[in-house]
Amino acid sequence: MAVRWEGGHSASVLCLGAGREGPIASGAERGELALWGREGVPAGRLRLSPAEDDVAALAFSPRCPHRLYAAHGAAVALLDVRALREPVERLRFNEEEINCLALSDSGALLAAADDSGAVKVVDLESKKVVRSLRHANICSSVAFRPQRPQSLVSCGLDMQVMLWNLQKARPVWTTNLQECGTEEDSLQSAGQLFNPPLAHSLSVASCGNIFGCGAQDGKVTVFRVTGLKFERELEFKGHSLGVSQVLFMPESYWLLTGGNDGKVLLWDVSGNIGKQQKSPAKSLHKRKGQAAAAARKDGKLNKVASNEHARILPKLTVEHGEKVNWITCTEIKGSRRVLVADQSSSISVYPLPES
Repeated sequence: MAVRWEGGHSASVLCLGAGREGPIASGAERGELALWGREGVPAGRLRLSPAEDDVAALAFSPRCPHRLYAAHGAAVALLDVRALREPVERLRFNEEEINCLALSDSGALLAAADDSGAVKVVDLESKKVVRSLRHANICSSVAFRPQRPQSLVSCGLDMQVMLWNLQKARPVWTTNLQECGTEEDSLQSAGQLFNPPLAHSLSVASCGNIFGCGAQDGKVTVFRVTGLKFERELEFKGHSLGVSQVLFMPESYWLLTGGNDGKVLLWDVSGNIGKQQKSPAKSLHKRKGQAAAAARKDGKLNKVASNEHARILPKLTVEHGEKVNWITCTEIKGSRRVLVADQSSSISVYPLPES
């Protein structure tokens, strides 16, 4: 049973943000921003100007928990949550509406992905763009890899998933999700591109080498970064409509997904990737990689590989009932909770099992 947090917004909540401590933030349509105590009581409200710009993304600084970055329109506002007033500072480096914000571990670099396909990476001390990255279509999500401040991953509505190194302007590795499908997918979509795998969201696990991506075709793909490239580890489908959100929980291989079908699912993928990640037996992984490569044909994986991954089932299913706009995970009263934003003006809070 969900607990509903109400009273912070009058419009649809689009995004959520939670640091390790302090308040929880939410952003909504028409420039609305709210802070919440961990009891679910509104602790502050603000309308960013111009009010017609939606607050579409939030990010707390990992080193300064009172610093909150909020994307509204093409601008980013820096707010001090200790006294929620007008922004301390406004940054504007993007030309189109921003969809996602990400901060490096040190809090020194900010990445902002926008509707033009651009990802602007900004040095927050000098207030200068240190790198401009580019997708061919809307860039929906970007994330720094933990413990690797020069490395990012991004995805977009061009169906591309990209690995970047800030020392280079071009991606060091790219995968097209359309080419990750199985032969069965290929037969179903023969002659036309039905429900294309537009990439909506990605999340990097705490180890920094594993990340997941959710797409419009209802599938979640988990990748492993190996050096200057990444490889597909597994793929599974639990949503009947597009996957709007994916989120690796801290220090684990538990993955939360939220969908346009109104479901929130919790997956334990540690049995599929965790053992390989921790095992020193690299030769085994190499042999598996060679076998997978032999099974590929024109960029597709055969049915054997597909069936192997089809056994993955969610550990928890939440029938939320509304299209999921955003999910985040945090600790409340000593227990883990998932917070869900949807088309309404409230936030739903669900308990999570202990791993």
